[in-house]
Amino acid sequence: MTKTLSLPLAAGADLERYRQVRARLPILAESLSPEDLQAQSMAEASPGKWHLGHVSWFFEVMLLDRPGYEPVDPSFRAIFNSYYEGLGERIDRAERGLMTRPSAAEVMAYRAEIDRRMEARLVEPLEGARRYLFELGLNHEQQHQELFLMDILHLMSCSPLEPATYAAEPRTTGPEAGRGGWQAFEGGLVEIGAPDEGFAFDNERPAHRVWLEPFALAADLVTNGDWMAFIRDGGYRRPELWLSDGWAVVKARGWTAPLYWREEEGGWTAMTLAGRRPVDPAAPVRHVSFYEAEAFARWSGRRLPTEAEWERAARSRPDAFSNLDGEVWQWTASAYGPYPGFRPTEGTAAEYNGKFMANQMVMRGGAFATPEGHARPTYRNFFYPHQRWAFAGVRLASDRTDGAVEDEHEAFRRDLIAGLAARPKSLSPKWFYDARGSQLFEAITRLPEYYPTRQEAALLRRVAPLWAARFRPGAVLVELGSGASEKTRIVLDAAPDLAAYVPIDISPSALEEASARLRRAYPHLKILPMVGDFEHLGDLPPEAGQGRRIGFFPGSTIGNLSPAAAQALLGAAREMLGPDALFILGVDLIKEEATLHAAYDDAQGVTAAFNRNVLERANRELGADFDLEAFAHRAVWNAAERRIEMHLQALRSMTVRVDKLAFRLAQGETIHTENSRKFDEATVRALAEAAGWRMEAFEVSDAPRVALALLAN
Repeated sequence: MTKTLSLPLAAGADLERYRQVRARLPILAESLSPEDLQAQSMAEASPGKWHLGHVSWFFEVMLLDRPGYEPVDPSFRAIFNSYYEGLGERIDRAERGLMTRPSAAEVMAYRAEIDRRMEARLVEPLEGARRYLFELGLNHEQQHQELFLMDILHLMSCSPLEPATYAAEPRTTGPEAGRGGWQAFEGGLVEIGAPDEGFAFDNERPAHRVWLEPFALAADLVTNGDWMAFIRDGGYRRPELWLSDGWAVVKARGWTAPLYWREEEGGWTAMTLAGRRPVDPAAPVRHVSFYEAEAFARWSGRRLPTEAEWERAARSRPDAFSNLDGEVWQWTASAYGPYPGFRPTEGTAAEYNGKFMANQMVMRGGAFATPEGHARPTYRNFFYPHQRWAFAGVRLASDRTDGAVEDEHEAFRRDLIAGLAARPKSLSPKWFYDARGSQLFEAITRLPEYYPTRQEAALLRRVAPLWAARFRPGAVLVELGSGASEKTRIVLDAAPDLAAYVPIDISPSALEEASARLRRAYPHLKILPMVGDFEHLGDLPPEAGQGRRIGFFPGSTIGNLSPAAAQALLGAAREMLGPDALFILGVDLIKEEATLHAAYDDAQGVTAAFNRNVLERANRELGADFDLEAFAHRAVWNAAERRIEMHLQALRSMTVRVDKLAFRLAQGETIHTENSRKFDEATVRALAEAAGWRMEAFEVSDAPRVALALLAN
């Protein structure tokens, strides 16, 4: 009977982790020929064979080499030494491709022998410095797994055959759907850097405090489509966009697009690990240098984040962003240098990071090629500003000195507190539309009693082809709303030559879901979601292009606003869209009270659930303590104001708490949540003209009647 070796728990876990990490690089190499593994494409890269040997060398010299140790092959000490001057001779990186010996087979045999020796070593528990060096070795191996893919891709791009390294990119998950908009952060003293506990590279420590001014960070990465707009606008030909050193590199190297891109008759293509493929406009851009990232940021009117800003955002609100890691590393505006109080790792490993702290720029995040679990919010990657063969992209930042960007949760909190303190109590309907609220509203639009959506969609099908003929090719459709409805698709189908679609909504989650659906349905349309509310319309993204702007505000949402607010919105939209713009405005017309009551208080209770959801949202997001069952939905026709009102009525006396504030509601008291004003043609014309528009058409549906107005600037 074979005796089973019993390992201490810690040693057994170390062995399992070691085997798991070490298994990946041979898998990445198994489809490559010895010639593939031997070649070196440029001085900055290394042959695949060298990566396979070097990571084994690291374990040998850092962990196995003790007094009395016999090396596997003494010559490997120099051949696979990267930059450790304290370990003696080494081969210059630019000459690694000249080392035809050892062969690829001999390197794999070296790996196998190091694995055998390491597994024997791991029977003993690792403590102190040895424990750290073991963790460093595993993380070092993972770094070279990504470097291996970077270098192999660059090598394959040099071949006129442009071969695919793999049938598909070696990644565990696809990119996350965009969330849209920006996340705002208050300034103040924050802590960045890795804590003392657990593994981190020495350059991530010590944790320390830095002062941040208020800033905002884009929820999504810059896309290929964004970059195409930069190219079309002369981004690589305009010296005013570039740092001096960056412009010198652009001229010297003839850059006109990201690395691996090529413009062909059918559009842009890019070399990938799966061969040359068409560039997906919706995918995050890759293979851009710091110089390019900085120029793009300047062109967009934004900037790159500092690494402290990036870390603050990633640690405090990770779910607010798409692709924080797992897609591309993200350039920051921070030069790579030591943190205050930095101390390199003791011993030979002191050369691992500290000696490179000059003339390089920090990247944060993690790429699709980064092994799962390797990156973390405190991780500091670094490259020279001209280098672009890394899987690197861009996430933009902006200052908040003008106070224009406000955190959604804080704005909700502010409005809720102000509304509960008012007499009578009220809350803006813009807070209805979180993801759940948007789903409930879509359900409302399918109810038999709720005529506005059904009637407006039918009317839009009739007029959209006629009105779309006035858009002109390359127009930009700007919708005030998330674009979740069928009506958006009616317009998109009627205008297939649109250059871009820009939905504007206060709810990032609603924008994310709607934009993801539209990207699947319209893969060639540039979709540029913007988080914002209708009271503060900002500038359209420059990536939208210069085509005629077409505003789209369906659903009689204009009726939710007071007359003054409606006029202000139309005026702000006119300013945002600019000269020669068109605007499609949906309105509900005045009709009999019974029809209105049925539409806003349906028999199935969906509208009631939609109304109460704003309280549920307050509980979930703000920590309020509304008892949802203690509120009833009420729909009331206000004939004097020509509007139907929605209220939440307290069924008993109660105290509601938000933060440390308490608000009393008497039995029967209501929170006024929405108005839906009804119009006639004269009212719409007067409203449009007061905001600076002229009304060019007014089309009315069959009963129950709604209308669409076409406005021109």
